[in-house]
Amino acid sequence: MPEGHTIHRLARDHTPLLASRSVHATSPQGRFAAGAEQLDGRVLERIHPYGKHLFYEFEGEVLLHVHLGLYGSWLHGAHPAPVPKGALRLRLTTDDHWLDLRGPTACEIYTPADRDRVLARLGPDPLHKRSDPALAWRKISSSKVAIGALLMDQSVLAGVGNVYRAEVLYRAGLSPFRPGRAVPERIWDGMWEDLKVLLRAGVRQGHIITTEREDRDRRSGPARLEDRFYVYRRHGQECRRCGTEVRTQEMVGRNLY
Repeated sequence: MPEGHTIHRLARDHTPLLASRSVHATSPQGRFAAGAEQLDGRVLERIHPYGKHLFYEFEGEVLLHVHLGLYGSWLHGAHPAPVPKGALRLRLTTDDHWLDLRGPTACEIYTPADRDRVLARLGPDPLHKRSDPALAWRKISSSKVAIGALLMDQSVLAGVGNVYRAEVLYRAGLSPFRPGRAVPERIWDGMWEDLKVLLRAGVRQGHIITTEREDRDRRSGPARLEDRFYVYRRHGQECRRCGTEVRTQEMVGRNLY
């Protein structure tokens, strides 16, 4: 599932293609035909990313809400657009570009009130400038639930998924099994700042890199795929810092490391 950096990067990439432009909307597969009709011909005012949600805000207070989930994806390019094939939920076009949405968990028309209800149930997003980490800390510090599970709870913290969970816990030297209320506040403060750095880097680079240069097998040049993580999907391999074997165990339906 795409994590927060992907959502914010999509908003960044789509904004110059769509903002302040009249957008033609269709649903080639037909599943979103009524919604596309409501969007068709409207001017996009802005794109608001938050956590794992995208809100495309059109004139007239009509919003497109997209949650990619496990299988959703956006593709875009300059005209001519390819012939629509397969389960193409939504196509947005301007005079210059096309954007195709396939396989999202959610693709729906929202009002501003609908958007606000979604935002109200989400925790702070480390990529959002006005997010308050104290809101997450209040839930973490009073919970008996393991910190590894709390980090995956979008009502506690928005935008963090399985990769960032594993990596930020490793970088903090914190066991994923420790109850939230047993996590020192200074450790949480450090994790929040670390997530801000890691997620912003993910937006810039288009992928996740959490390793420091001195901990990679190849220390010069850009990080290779095999050098990007400390523990994620490295079970059975040696820890980059101490040589201990990386182990894996399921928590809240996903493997942690």
